[in-house]
Amino acid sequence: MLISCEMGEEQSLYSQLKEIPEVKSCLITYGSYDVVAEFVTDTPSQMNEIIISKIRKLQKIRSTITLRVIN
Repeated sequence: MLISCEMGEEQSLYSQLKEIPEVKSCLITYGSYDVVAEFVTDTPSQMNEIIISKIRKLQKIRSTITLRVIN
């Protein structure tokens, strides 16, 4: 997931994302997006639940783009 947050809130958002068990990797980046988070779910409904109930409800997020990876 590509995440844009309010200026100066990258580290705080990173810390919050790392507390979510499904988030397996999280990186602070420079450019159009501030944070890249990788999370793993078993089903599309679990993915929706993580996005809606856990990630998008975090404070200071301005926008997200979800990239679904298929192995």
